[in-house]
Amino acid sequence: MLQKAQRNRSNWSGRSGSDGNRLLILTLLAVIIGIAAGFAAYLLLTLVGLISNLVFFQRVAFHIPELQDHTLGPFVLIVPAIGGLIVGLMAKYGSPKIRGHGTSETMEAVLVNHSRIDPRVAVLKPVATAIAIGTGGPFGAEGPIIQTGGALGSIVGQIFYVTSAERKVLLSCGAAAGMAAAFSTPIAAVILAIELFLFEFKTRSFIPLVVASVLATTVRFQLIGQSPLFEVGQMEFGMPGNIPFYVLLGLACGVFAAFFSWSLYRVEDLFERLPVDPMWWPAIGGLVIGVIGFFVPRVLGVGYENITGTLNNQLAVGVLLSILVFKSLALFVALGSGTSGSLLVAMFMVSAALGALFAMAINAVLPGANLSPGAFALVAMAAVFGAASRATFTFIIFAFELTRDYTAVLPLMLGCVIADLIAMRLMRNSIMTEKLARHGLHIEQDYEADIMQQVAVAEVMDPDPPYLSASMPLAQLAALITSDDPSINRRNGLPILDDDGRLAGIITRGDVLRALERPDRDTLTVLDAGTPDPLVAYPDEPMHNAIDRMLENNIGRLLVVRRDRPWEMVGYLGRTGILEARLKRLRDENVREPGWLHQALDR
Repeated sequence: MLQKAQRNRSNWSGRSGSDGNRLLILTLLAVIIGIAAGFAAYLLLTLVGLISNLVFFQRVAFHIPELQDHTLGPFVLIVPAIGGLIVGLMAKYGSPKIRGHGTSETMEAVLVNHSRIDPRVAVLKPVATAIAIGTGGPFGAEGPIIQTGGALGSIVGQIFYVTSAERKVLLSCGAAAGMAAAFSTPIAAVILAIELFLFEFKTRSFIPLVVASVLATTVRFQLIGQSPLFEVGQMEFGMPGNIPFYVLLGLACGVFAAFFSWSLYRVEDLFERLPVDPMWWPAIGGLVIGVIGFFVPRVLGVGYENITGTLNNQLAVGVLLSILVFKSLALFVALGSGTSGSLLVAMFMVSAALGALFAMAINAVLPGANLSPGAFALVAMAAVFGAASRATFTFIIFAFELTRDYTAVLPLMLGCVIADLIAMRLMRNSIMTEKLARHGLHIEQDYEADIMQQVAVAEVMDPDPPYLSASMPLAQLAALITSDDPSINRRNGLPILDDDGRLAGIITRGDVLRALERPDRDTLTVLDAGTPDPLVAYPDEPMHNAIDRMLENNIGRLLVVRRDRPWEMVGYLGRTGILEARLKRLRDENVREPGWLHQALDR
């Protein structure tokens, strides 16, 4: 009876994860999430525009203005501090999860909280972000939009009856929808969700992700328009002649990505040493931003026009240098102080300035190079953030979707992967995972096919296991277990065959101990004490399926039988077989094999 109940439970759990009806339900929920995230993104951008116009220009308007032409005069010194104080109060008395750029917090929810995000975050995060940016914070709303979208997806997953894995898919749908709605880059949004939140590529997650991103982008088209976030003219990438310069740019971007991440967390460490309540940190950071903004107004606010100007070769060297230095400094202070904002657009602005300055410097040294500062700015935008976040593929596609220019693909690919290569050597954690690592959560952002999906049971099973006759007395088995026979005493489970060699059951040490406590123990056979009709595996099925069967039924071994003759045992699969499958992967990764050249030299 117990065995039958366990098998029923196994079948039920298998259906819950893979049944087509579940995919349909997730996709329908993704429709809701995508539309909701699209409207949430529009509302947040509108709120940012309203607060920015009210504070800096004393007018009612809903577009996001450029704050460098503000009318505050010297009052700009204290406005960011006031906004920081409001955010600090919201973090202390509302939710501390509103601090920071949002992506790390969303990843943390996936890792430690079964993808559950407090509904308060979905409300407080966008409001805090709008206040921080609207009062001069040097970042964009895109990161918080991603977090807000993720929170919406998580809330939907908490409302309905879903598994933890399905809730992770819904959270990722919301995050992808948020990015798609913010930037009008639906393909990059899907890849971002896979690289930073899901770490899987399955039909179960891919279809809902695409649906959510498409609908969020459609909502953006209806509410904001179909034009890209940054208007970019025709660029001259100079391929293939400029390949050496893109290699050099990639090297510079990798170093800069590592420096940027290091600097951001060093500033955060400095704030944590302050002998004041963390509630005051955003206000203190706001004072520093106010001073920087008083002398360099371009650092205030989102700065979309600065990015557009850089990409279209419209900014002078002095302006680009001020953006590179002072925008970076303002961002370090703002996010290091724990206010609410985004890394994305601010880092885009800084890295675009870096790329443009790189091209201008090469042109000054080699006048014949004739590099396009806008083209190098675009590659640097993708390379720096891709390397810093370890989401390189995402930002190659992101930059391509921004320009919609196929000639950008080759320089983007080359510059981004070289930057990623350098950053991997210089950074132990990405700019997203460093905060989590400080909390004891270490994330491996690389993911690969499960070796257990690739190894068949036949490859690692014991093809000639010892077995017992169904008529063997229990007492005789008990004596064998305590003997020196390694074929018996090293096994926790032994198959039982009848007189015709057909599989009759299995007996474990636990079965033996329980049977020895029965009053009729002297008359029992191993089949009486064991389990008839045991769960089995098949030689041609992947180890993944067999391991799931073990886990779902709380057993440590499976007997392997032929599919066409289920009474014929052909092997035994235990924990040793599982370790052998993993060992196969380690051998493939670490054991070097002599190549043709090595063999030729040995002759």
